[in-house]
Amino acid sequence: MRRVSVLTVAAATTIIAIAATSFAGSAQAQAGKVRGVTKTEIVIGMHTDLSGVAASYGVNSANAMRLRIDEINAQGGVHGRKLRLIVEDNQYQVPRAVQAANKLINRDNIFLMAGALGTPMNNAVLPDQLKAGVPNFFPITAARQMYLPFHRLKFAGGSTYYDQIRAGIKWMVANKGSKQICTLYQDTDFGKEILEAVQDQTKAMKLPLVETATNKPADTDFTAQISKLRAANCDLVVMGTIIRDAIVPYATARKMGWNVDFLGQSANYDQIVAGAPGGATEGLYTMAGTILPYRDTASPTVVAWMDRYKAKYGNDPNIGAVYGHALMDQLIFALERAGKDLTTDKLITAMESIKGYRDIFGGPVVSYGPDKHQGSDESFLFQVQKGRFVMIAGPVNYGS
Repeated sequence: MRRVSVLTVAAATTIIAIAATSFAGSAQAQAGKVRGVTKTEIVIGMHTDLSGVAASYGVNSANAMRLRIDEINAQGGVHGRKLRLIVEDNQYQVPRAVQAANKLINRDNIFLMAGALGTPMNNAVLPDQLKAGVPNFFPITAARQMYLPFHRLKFAGGSTYYDQIRAGIKWMVANKGSKQICTLYQDTDFGKEILEAVQDQTKAMKLPLVETATNKPADTDFTAQISKLRAANCDLVVMGTIIRDAIVPYATARKMGWNVDFLGQSANYDQIVAGAPGGATEGLYTMAGTILPYRDTASPTVVAWMDRYKAKYGNDPNIGAVYGHALMDQLIFALERAGKDLTTDKLITAMESIKGYRDIFGGPVVSYGPDKHQGSDESFLFQVQKGRFVMIAGPVNYGS
């Protein structure tokens, strides 16, 4: 998910420059010892949205991470060390994210960053975070930059937007007979990643990319874009949109009597989309890298987790909570494997040794290696049916 910051580019540049100096100083000050690790605790940092446009992701993912930490700490922690999570509000704004990361790294002396929300926020923070020697584990974004270019301190858990779209197009062509492929995408870095995936997959399958249309993240009228795509005789529209701008164009097409298939990706995979009023998204296809559980079909383990979450926080867990639990559980697994004499190098070695890990929700099998820091490129295909996401296929990827 992405949104342009309300602060000026000049202000963001100034903050980033100041932070870069602080990050470098911190790295020098920490030479010769393991930052964020004592005999009794491991300090984990997180910058996320607690009060902005993506707060439903940020608040719930942070809460789920805390819940998992509380559970492991109640059992004595990891090799006798308690985990401590420090969460800072980035308000889904780049300058705020840089400020938050600067505090976490230099004042709070974190061992690693986990669950940081937002592609532009991670991209702004990462260069100096990595210079400071602070790993970035399982950021909540499906952008390829979270593991590419390869860096020993960057780990991403699941499939990217690019992976998902390519796999989704392949499935739709094979199973729905799609031949006239079009795309509607945000005129942002996020949207352009979707466009690149559509271009690459249609080229690989020797199919035409018939038409394209763009929108701004704040657009509310999609009549012109839908009319343009309809005139091109598309039979599949691939969407590089987020929550609201996935609902509106799909609903617009249906109101116009245009009933071709639409395919989204994990930025659309939110119950807000499936449950849109009046069944506005009924029939929409969406790719995602994980599974959103529903209580009546969930396993006893997941139901118990849902109950614990609601008892502690007073609301049902959403997809953000699923992300938070899954990433923290995987991190704890790696910390346990790293051993009592914890260092960054030993944690990286432990991560790279993980093969065949799977979360409690039935997500894809996750494996890493010395030259592989993306846990999985597999995705699941869902369709909105009667107000909920129903799995149609998965796991799938475009290479298989």
